[in-house]
Amino acid sequence: MATTAPASARDEAAGDAKGVLGPVDCRTAKCIALTFDAGPGEDTPHLLDVLKEKKVHATFFLLGANHVLKYPDTVRRIADEGHEVANHTWSHKILTDREPDEIRAELEKTQDAIAAVTGKKPRLMRPPQGRTDATVSEISEDLGLSQILWSATAKDYATTDSALIEKRILDQASRDGIILLHDIYKGTVPAVPHLIDALRERGYTFVTVPELMAPAEPEPGTVYRP
Repeated sequence: MATTAPASARDEAAGDAKGVLGPVDCRTAKCIALTFDAGPGEDTPHLLDVLKEKKVHATFFLLGANHVLKYPDTVRRIADEGHEVANHTWSHKILTDREPDEIRAELEKTQDAIAAVTGKKPRLMRPPQGRTDATVSEISEDLGLSQILWSATAKDYATTDSALIEKRILDQASRDGIILLHDIYKGTVPAVPHLIDALRERGYTFVTVPELMAPAEPEPGTVYRP
């Protein structure tokens, strides 16, 4: 059975890691990962413009129904521009409330939909509301998916105040942290440029989740809690 591990587990596995380092060595650099849930949406192309301008790669946990299916060109662009494409289930159902076959369908359908667009199945997933258990872990392991939680959230689903979103993240930011935002809410994308600038002023380097963990590789089924 998969175990729970901190995102900094790369330090424990570095000696015999199978992975390779990304553009920066987060064992020495002050790294942080931007992640966006529940998209893509109407504002995702603008977010991608911002990330491209700022030279930042992020991790996108995508929903299948009404998102991957509705915006395949945006999904393709996310992958083509070097961001990590990840799984956030098909319809955002709470997995711990579902039977095993429903859990598998929620994850597998999204895997297949993303692969149909990008040619590659995700290796990461984020359970809705972060709710997981042994059954979810077992199915995730079978599908080759690591479970990624977070260390900072703006609760941007409850506000359109971009300044407040930025403040909440800055208050919670930490080295090796994983930031949870949503690119489907109106206040979030406008907050991103200032947030990136503010975190850079504090010495942070932006990486994707796998880059944050490198040279260790995400282990399928494992729950990573930064």
